Amino acid sequence: MIPIFDSKRQYAQIGEAAEKAVCEVMRSGSYILGANTKALEQELADYIGCKYTIGLNSGTDALHLALRALDIGAGDEVITTAFTFVATAEAIGIVGAKPVFVDIDADTFNIDPAKIEAAITPNTKAIIPVHLYGQPCDMDRIMDIAKRHNLHVIEDCCQAIGSSYKGQKVGTFGDFGCYSFYPTKNLGTMGDGGLLTTNSESLKDRVIALRNHGGAVRYHHDEIGVNSRLDEIQSAILRVKLPYIDEWNTKRRERASIYNELFAGCEDIITPKELDNTYCVYHQYTVKVPNRDEIFDKLHDAGIGAMLYYPIPLHLQKVNAHLGQGKGSLPITEKNTEIVMSLPMFPELTREEQETIASTLIKFVEESKALV
Repeated sequence: MIPIFDSKRQYAQIGEAAEKAVCEVMRSGSYILGANTKALEQELADYIGCKYTIGLNSGTDALHLALRALDIGAGDEVITTAFTFVATAEAIGIVGAKPVFVDIDADTFNIDPAKIEAAITPNTKAIIPVHLYGQPCDMDRIMDIAKRHNLHVIEDCCQAIGSSYKGQKVGTFGDFGCYSFYPTKNLGTMGDGGLLTTNSESLKDRVIALRNHGGAVRYHHDEIGVNSRLDEIQSAILRVKLPYIDEWNTKRRERASIYNELFAGCEDIITPKELDNTYCVYHQYTVKVPNRDEIFDKLHDAGIGAMLYYPIPLHLQKVNAHLGQGKGSLPITEKNTEIVMSLPMFPELTREEQETIASTLIKFVEESKALV
């Protein structure tokens, strides 16, 4: 079996240091908002290139608290993409606002800036672009639209730590950048974790209060908040892993290049495309194939752990039925959910494994095509 991601291989590289760091936390007696979290927040601010970061429980909480800190709520609209994990729109619903989905670019899978302005209404307060699969969005065009219409921008960077647009890391363009440290991410914890980035001191202070029950001072609560604090054990693990992130992202890009080379002779497999002046970190390597569902099943039968991200777009999910964006409203999104498939992608993936994956996929695609 070749898995979609293999945390055990990563553990072989950092396990000894991670175990030592965890034991040090346990011996310290300080488990919440301690020295490791404070140090990690500064290290991540330095790495990402922003003034402030705030450690949280999850990427979902990062999206939620970004919206809260910008006072977005009932009656407001937030423009985003339906081709993403549910948390992007879920956070909008949690604060009582309305997600407004626009279509994607067929090549990058990211929100299409050309479709945004038509969706803006007097109730629109923000745009949430998602840097899907580690591919940066066209931030120049998105920020230009936001500036002209006086809209906030919250970047969903949950799959994109280390990605950059024109040399500037994602998460530093808008009001906030939202990150997830779920174990399968390019930089992942051994549990749940998340992060917000911002260059605004006032927004940073607001989130710090919101993450701790709505109060900046202990037992003084100014508003309804939440309990969303990145714990010391996860922070310690992330501090062990952070020095490796550039190396791991480089290896992902190398493996993406190998896939591109192996699939170059098969015109029925459409490989990922990168925008000019972007640095994609390939959280996923996602291809387009004919007869996707049939081929997906065959790959699993052959022991190849491909995945479908995401088979049902958010505007067609039951939870969003009340929004009224039915089938046919986002044709490019809907088409891509029927043909995309993500292949195994992680830094420790071997050339031999990639050759097996590629030859098997090409074989199944050619067999499927011959039956049509």
